[in-house]
Amino acid sequence: MKHIYFLIIVTFIWLGPGCSSLTDSDDNYWKEIQENYHVYAPPLPGSLDFAGERVPLEYYDVRESLDREILKLMYWHSEIILYIKRANRYFPIIEPILKKYGIPEDFKYMVIAESGMAPVISPAGAGGYWQFMPKIGKKYGLEINDQVDERYNIYKSTIAACKYIKDAHDHYGNWTLAAASFNVGQTNLDRAIGKQKQKSFYDLALNVQTARYIYRILGLKVIMSNPRKYGFIIRQKELYKPLNIKFVEVKTSVDSWPQFALDHGTNYKILLLLNPWIRSSQLTNTSGKTYYVALPKENARIVKH
Repeated sequence: MKHIYFLIIVTFIWLGPGCSSLTDSDDNYWKEIQENYHVYAPPLPGSLDFAGERVPLEYYDVRESLDREILKLMYWHSEIILYIKRANRYFPIIEPILKKYGIPEDFKYMVIAESGMAPVISPAGAGGYWQFMPKIGKKYGLEINDQVDERYNIYKSTIAACKYIKDAHDHYGNWTLAAASFNVGQTNLDRAIGKQKQKSFYDLALNVQTARYIYRILGLKVIMSNPRKYGFIIRQKELYKPLNIKFVEVKTSVDSWPQFALDHGTNYKILLLLNPWIRSSQLTNTSGKTYYVALPKENARIVKH
């Protein structure tokens, strides 16, 4: 028994409470790190474009700006994994709308740069998937009030984004500047172009947020178009599936959305998850406007693996 107790004590001292004995020697510890732990700086693409417009990677400032965003995204593991998972649900909605309005597919990465494909609001008041400010959202046809906020409607907000991008492209004749204007606003971008006498995004000195904006979109494109190359291994079964829903027309007022949900075989929580544009427990619809309310089909909440 004494031998057994001795072995237990020696083992505890050797292993420590969850620690390796290598920590006793800095030299051995560093050797262990060097042999078993690796963090890589990935090479940049040989060439790259945004919406068919060439990115001048031969410029050191362009290369380093892109490198910064790729590194930050590549090692922000939890966020990139979430983006990839959500993209499987939302890209099939966004891509056909972009195509219908003649907007290049690369703009689907812009919605990730804006909101991470989540119905969020910024401290400045920009809201929804595409982060419209209320004034601009209303300009492009979105209803925004205390009861309804269509910035949080993935379908309608994507249509509004397409209209904005189309107008911006008509104004600048350039998709990259159109994307930059979505972040900084056309007035501010026009002022910068006029003052600096430069017509390329890559030659403009802009505020830090906008200067990084296009490179963040490019970084998302680079990684998400080939996630395995950048170390993200996600099985098909782990991706978020497109929601199994149906749409019900509502042309009248709704006294109680919670009761509406119950009457349609679901609950208020699921109703709001499927329709984040609903911003109140009731709807005053005196104009008779038609709303399309998403509802789960039978057993739509059940996930099958």
